[in-house]
Amino acid sequence: MTVILVLFTFLAFAIVDYFLNRGKSPRQVVEKTHKPFPRLAAEPATAPAFEPDMAWVDGFAVPGRMQYHAGHSWCLRERKNVHRVGADEFAAKLAGHIDSIQLPKAGTWVRQGQKALSFFRGGEKVDMASPVEGEILQVNEEALKDPALIRQDPYGRGWLMTVSVPDEESTFRNLVPKHMLTAWMRQSVERLWELQPAMAGLTAADGGQPVEDLTANLAPMAWRDLGSELFLTR
Repeated sequence: MTVILVLFTFLAFAIVDYFLNRGKSPRQVVEKTHKPFPRLAAEPATAPAFEPDMAWVDGFAVPGRMQYHAGHSWCLRERKNVHRVGADEFAAKLAGHIDSIQLPKAGTWVRQGQKALSFFRGGEKVDMASPVEGEILQVNEEALKDPALIRQDPYGRGWLMTVSVPDEESTFRNLVPKHMLTAWMRQSVERLWELQPAMAGLTAADGGQPVEDLTANLAPMAWRDLGSELFLTR
């Protein structure tokens, strides 16, 4: 008899529990997780926050992703037959606080190693050679309005123009080989010291950073002659 009463008791509890919880969804256990910090907007392709292949020569940055003309202009292959062009950090700091820039118009054909763009300062002009041969697609209007970008961010916002390069193979053959970049830049710095001994203290021979305007104390004509010599456009 006792067993029967116990069974009826359990049955009664089961029936009550069924009617009390009917229609309720089963309780889910939610694991607590930390929300990730919001991601910052990605940097433009031409100005990455991190350079995985960077050389430093007497304080001058030489990113390995670019290719360089011996006259210190660089090119970066954006996609097949399209290259972005600019001035390297050595050229930017040698040009210093320029007054304005002159760039070829879109549709102009430029030849590799020949004068393609100009910096103006104190009434004088220094030309730079194009690292590639092809047709100008676009110029950097932002840099034309604010030439300081070339000095402040030569490998990013200070780019100068994009060029359609039909013969990439021939173009690459005439640029500084990658394994010689460090030696080439060091030779340029030593040539600068040879021409202007006082500038040895303005570059980074001691491991620091070069001053922003290496030629601040030069007269305009001396600035022109030095730039033309080192940019190979004399």
